[in-house]
Amino acid sequence: MSISQTQRKILAATAMGKQTAELIIKNGTLVNVHTNEQFPHTDIAVTAGCIAYIGDADHLNGEETKVIEANGRYITPGLIDGHMHVESTMMSVKEFAKAAIRQGTTTIFMDPHEIANVFGLEGVKWMHEEGQQLPLRVFTTIPSCVPATSHLEDSGAELTVEHIKEGLQWENTAGLGEVMNFPGVIHGDEKMAGEIDATIQQGKTVTGHMPAEDPCMLQAYIASGVTSCHETVTREQALEKLRLGMHVMIREGSAWQDVKQLAPVITEDHMPTDHMSLITDDVYPQTLIQKGHLNHVVRRAIEEGISPFTALKLATINIANYFNYGDTLGSIAPGKYADILLMDSLEEMKPSTVVINGEVVFDDGDYQVPFPAYEYPLKAKQSVHIKHKLTAEDFMPASKKSGKTSVQVIEVIENNARTVKNQAELPVEDGVIQADPDQDIIRLSCIDRHHSSGQTSHGFTKGFHLKRGAVASTVAHDSHNLIVMGVSETDMAVAANLLAEQGGGMAAVMDGKVIANVPMPIAGLMSDQPLETVAHQVEKLDAAWKELGCTIHAPFMTFSLIALPVIPSLRITNRGIADVDAFQLTPLEINE
Repeated sequence: MSISQTQRKILAATAMGKQTAELIIKNGTLVNVHTNEQFPHTDIAVTAGCIAYIGDADHLNGEETKVIEANGRYITPGLIDGHMHVESTMMSVKEFAKAAIRQGTTTIFMDPHEIANVFGLEGVKWMHEEGQQLPLRVFTTIPSCVPATSHLEDSGAELTVEHIKEGLQWENTAGLGEVMNFPGVIHGDEKMAGEIDATIQQGKTVTGHMPAEDPCMLQAYIASGVTSCHETVTREQALEKLRLGMHVMIREGSAWQDVKQLAPVITEDHMPTDHMSLITDDVYPQTLIQKGHLNHVVRRAIEEGISPFTALKLATINIANYFNYGDTLGSIAPGKYADILLMDSLEEMKPSTVVINGEVVFDDGDYQVPFPAYEYPLKAKQSVHIKHKLTAEDFMPASKKSGKTSVQVIEVIENNARTVKNQAELPVEDGVIQADPDQDIIRLSCIDRHHSSGQTSHGFTKGFHLKRGAVASTVAHDSHNLIVMGVSETDMAVAANLLAEQGGGMAAVMDGKVIANVPMPIAGLMSDQPLETVAHQVEKLDAAWKELGCTIHAPFMTFSLIALPVIPSLRITNRGIADVDAFQLTPLEINE
């Protein structure tokens, strides 16, 4: 994305007073993210979608100039989210944009690797095309790990090095999506090395995902060409990565919240902030409605003692610079795109006016421009393929042992993407391993939903505290097979069959009745409904989880990661139980 020679001539002519501005924002308090200064009583003159002049702009006010009276309000750059998955909002790109722009987000760098695992590069292109016709600036990073691993799970599609090269040619693709297969990278996997090299050869950015703490692995990962990480969860990890030249993305999503732990790197260690940014990664509809989008993350940073100027820098110019767009985005300066927010308070971070590309997009509580609809093909809504209708017997893991057996248990941690390896001794009755809700150990299954193979794996999990019923989801990072968990095998079958019939989503069942349902017909990942409808459905789902006995925060998001075999320590995939630390499948039963 570049500003044309014609645009720059117009900007120069306007700055010199040879022609008038198209838009003037008058008498605001300019926030300069380059110098951490503020300038009251400042005007911003805009022409050809870009900023032409900063200062007293009365001489640029012509008969057709639109004037916005700032009346002292803060003038800041639009917020830029440097890493997020639109699919995690459960909405289409259009509906997400309508939720995010009003909160001050003017640009996103999305990684659509969820839909890529279902429909490959074709699915990525659908979302990318949808983003290009919206008021929101949508850049795409081409997913790097589809599937996330080649030997632990089966996804609906695969992206090769040639696919990556093709996607990087599209307009407004910014780089390679988070490189999750860190073992492959550090051990010289040809596919991962080829993807990274193809991205670097294009002069684009290689974004990362490095949860492992081994210093040799980290340095090998960085040396391989990956330049950022959003999986940093401790102060010590952040310091190490910064000292090694890595860009640290500080995440604050709906379930994974790292600002509190990482803020001391700035407030106490006083590290330079040029190589840090604020991102959301994964947010769900309630967060967008109740708290906001990236503006919520900026607020959280300020609450943790980071100055408003620094917090804004972490959500604007730093991300623009990281993706090599700092010459056109990320700050209010002559020659940059006019993506501008007006707000009464930096601490509250709630914009009253949003300007994108020099056009007033949101003002006075309402949108001023249309959001074009995008028609996903019929194929996109036919993504759940299971072999046969499921019954209770399909969720009963067999054992050749008698009396009792020791099994692996996946223990989840509230508000944390990681799991704990645990084990338990469970009874065996009539050749079937029994759950033990009294120990908080319940059934868990993962079913191939892409190939109608009938392949199903079984496991047990701890930490959700379900006492009755069952839940199911086709949102199961990253391969997005059908995952089902519960106390009642009959309810597990009801929940799974419902999602298969409607093309995906999330559901909760109790005593054979569906008590909550979030249909997600687009790839089994996204709703085709507006934010308010989805938020209401998710609210009912959250209440249903509580009715089933769950006590943890955002349980369906934690549940959606239980099949992700690239974050330690233990997961379930359609192939079986995955030991992420060893990066291999491991038997459910423990041989003593």
